[in-house]
Amino acid sequence: MQITDEQTKALTHAGLNLIAQALTIYDSELRLAVCNAPFQSMFGLPDALVTPGAPFEDTIRHLAQTGEYGEVTDVDAFVAERVEQARAFVPHYMERSRANGRTISVEGSPLPQGGWVTVYTDITNTKRQEALLRARSDALSDQVLSHAEQLAATNRQLEATVTALEEAKRQVTESEARTRLTTEMMPAHIAHVDETGRYIYSNRRLSSVMPGRPSNIMGLHLREALGEAAYARIKPALTQAYAGEPAVVEFTHDASARRIRGAFTPDGRGGVYILSMDITEETQTRVALQQTLKRELASRMISGLAHDFSNLLTIILGMQSKLARLPDLSPQASELVEGTLAAARRGGNLLSSIADVTEPRALRPTATDLAGLLNELATLAAPTLPPNCKLIVQNDAPDAMVLLDKGRVQDALLNLILNARDACGAAGQITVTQRRVHDIWIEWVVEDTGPGFSASALERGVDPFFTTKGSEGSGLGLSMVYDMTKSSGGDLRLRNAPDGGARISLRLPYRAAVPATTGLVLLVEDTTDIRAVVRDMLMDLGHSVIEATSADEATALIADLPDITLVLSDIQLSGEGTGIDLAHRLGRSLPVLLMTSLPADDPLFLKAQTIAPMLRKPFGKEDLQRLIAPSKAPAS
Repeated sequence: MQITDEQTKALTHAGLNLIAQALTIYDSELRLAVCNAPFQSMFGLPDALVTPGAPFEDTIRHLAQTGEYGEVTDVDAFVAERVEQARAFVPHYMERSRANGRTISVEGSPLPQGGWVTVYTDITNTKRQEALLRARSDALSDQVLSHAEQLAATNRQLEATVTALEEAKRQVTESEARTRLTTEMMPAHIAHVDETGRYIYSNRRLSSVMPGRPSNIMGLHLREALGEAAYARIKPALTQAYAGEPAVVEFTHDASARRIRGAFTPDGRGGVYILSMDITEETQTRVALQQTLKRELASRMISGLAHDFSNLLTIILGMQSKLARLPDLSPQASELVEGTLAAARRGGNLLSSIADVTEPRALRPTATDLAGLLNELATLAAPTLPPNCKLIVQNDAPDAMVLLDKGRVQDALLNLILNARDACGAAGQITVTQRRVHDIWIEWVVEDTGPGFSASALERGVDPFFTTKGSEGSGLGLSMVYDMTKSSGGDLRLRNAPDGGARISLRLPYRAAVPATTGLVLLVEDTTDIRAVVRDMLMDLGHSVIEATSADEATALIADLPDITLVLSDIQLSGEGTGIDLAHRLGRSLPVLLMTSLPADDPLFLKAQTIAPMLRKPFGKEDLQRLIAPSKAPAS
């Protein structure tokens, strides 16, 4: 007859109950897997604590509360300490006296698959026999007694050494527990790989730095944990670290479009320590500031010339207009006059473009329907294309109302379409695709069937005044698109398509518009008069309002009031934090609008634009209303 698994378990349990010692086995999750009957009787445990699955923490708490460990002043701290020691389990042997006067030995050993087995032996009788032998030592010869005393002294020294080692182990265990807790709390992925590239340590933050990747990666190879694309980007830096030189690499994680920085440090034993951080916001802010510096440089170069040039253009336009009105002007002269007027007007347009570059304009986001934006774009762009140049518009984004500076986005996309038209010439195809990426970005991809970008255009295409069109181009189109993109916290990439032609991808942060329905708004403003004015605006729009004067006060209110539907905060606040800090704390949990009276070129203003929609003071109720999604008309 074949024995079933249940019968096997019963026989095993019966066999364990025949052992005189108490025995327990806990798994890697600190839950009881197996124990025998002597374990329950030795410690007087209730049935719930000897049932498989019973938490180790509950057993320790019960023993502490019943006096097993003597007087324990802080039971919670005592239990927490024992649990942390168990998580960093090491082989051990110890003897201790129980509260009931008996003495037990405790011997523990870890299991290969995690967890540990512990054996408890009652050694009271053995200890009594040892005491009896010591009591009869007066009957021994002086030589034996002296030898026994030496052995006792040696034993005491060994006991002191063992105690010191146990204390050192306890301190190491506590230190390791604190270190692991610290690494888990850091907003970075911290790991250690061996000489083969396999993880021998990792906190559980990889998925927060690279969304979509696993968190439990112990034993995995770097290629498995990161994916082929990310592994290929870090491989040169990893190779350098294996060669003994620290290395740092920055790359874009394709799946989430986040910018990642990885630092690789040799451990001196053939392995490598790795620190990975999400630096998307840092990169956006840095690039936005770099673009501002470029604008300032361009402004310094041309500000002294712009005024005189405007005056000259005014004189030229006036004189040519008088010439055009002269009687008996020959056709050839009329043609020259018209050409001069056209050139002067083009110079005026160029000055307007330069003003857009040298004087940064604040973004004016409004609640925008993505499908409607794309339809309007097609309507605006179609008449500018030659008959044999085809425009294809594809909308792969779900219907949604988002906060965008609609005018600047349309201007940027039109600029890209016109560049693609010039590249295609008399005939070709331009494709504009709109989609949403991971609820993080809105992306527009503009592709054409032209010759593609040259190497210099790929490198310098977004620099002010760089053009490949000779005298026909100002070199400001792509620069202004890039400026708008970076000031919005987005990303612009120039590439060549695999099958030929240029491909430009423009990404802006996806920020859903505040729903049209009214609700509770948290107003964060430290100036009483301004707070009163904005409160009245919100109430006129049908919202209920609760007020705070600092980022910390606002954070506390949000934690206590789950009904808050919108946060409107000034950038500069009293206290430690700013409105930007508050927006960072909230992440995507609540819609946030920021307001300020700072100038458009202030670093705080530039940083705030990349994080949340902005309102420039002074503003009116209409300015506030346009950031909220309009209600849809009811179906007829």
